[in-house]
Amino acid sequence: MTLPEPHLSDAFGRRFGYLRLSVTDQCNFRCNYCLPDGYQGSGKTAFLSLDEIRSAVGAFAALGTRKVRITGGEPSLRRDLPDIIRAVASTPGIDTVAMTTNGYRLERSVDDWVAAGLTNLNLSIDSLDPAQFATITGHDVLPSLLRGLDRALALGLKVKINAVLLRGFNFDQLQSFLDWVKHTPVSMRFIELMQTGDNQVFFAENHVSGEQIRQHLLDQGWLPVLRETNAGPALEFCHPHYHGKIGLIMPYSRDFCASCNRLRLSSVGKMHMCLFGEQGYDIRELLQADRQAELLQTLPQLLGEKRESHYLHQGQTGATRHLAMLGG
Repeated sequence: MTLPEPHLSDAFGRRFGYLRLSVTDQCNFRCNYCLPDGYQGSGKTAFLSLDEIRSAVGAFAALGTRKVRITGGEPSLRRDLPDIIRAVASTPGIDTVAMTTNGYRLERSVDDWVAAGLTNLNLSIDSLDPAQFATITGHDVLPSLLRGLDRALALGLKVKINAVLLRGFNFDQLQSFLDWVKHTPVSMRFIELMQTGDNQVFFAENHVSGEQIRQHLLDQGWLPVLRETNAGPALEFCHPHYHGKIGLIMPYSRDFCASCNRLRLSSVGKMHMCLFGEQGYDIRELLQADRQAELLQTLPQLLGEKRESHYLHQGQTGATRHLAMLGG
């Protein structure tokens, strides 16, 4: 039987076949651009259970979702992460099971994740210099991350590396990253620092426009790559002499939101139309097994609330206090 094309759509003609599923907002890193003081959660609300996750993913898949990215916080802090991956991977219609991680448990756990059904991995590496990595993240674990990366590639995972551009910390290391991907078959994605509710001063001091890197890549012979249907927002570039690729995520660029294709479900069951939207729509009660029909009816209706843009360029950050809330 041929599965239907994604038919979750909004008033602006955008279609959504990609779900970012947060399974916790806890994180054990203290990245200076996200959680400089460490995780400060209240612990009053339990995170989505495995059964609730199955219900949510099943409903989204029935409505045309084909790709699910498991995020946090840091998803590997959940002891049942392999069971979550397995539940997502076994859902009819889901063909891509991705995860974004800080890599703290990558080396010891990646074999289990792949065995459970993981197909794609995004790994955060904000510096290739161990000392600078520790300064940015609060953890001196870069060698372990790189060993875990080698294992992930050996297991056949499609891997992307995320680095947040920071003027005062890693912007001067651009060439080191480019030299690295010359021999490393990953997509290296540079992400513009985004303003959130609690980082205004840090943002003003460290934001770098990805446009500078885009022009540098073009000047050095890098070529734009056509976006895949279920791809994220990155502008990707390839070079005939490099094994890896470069991706740029520039949320402050013109028309960034025009290609939006993802929805977000928080770790406590709130559906968010945008990373920088408002408080989210609580659908947790509908994630019970006996309310699937209501859930299938509600999800398309909520798309009517999605705005045309995140309006970051106007200084609006919505309810996003920090990026760990929804996994970026």
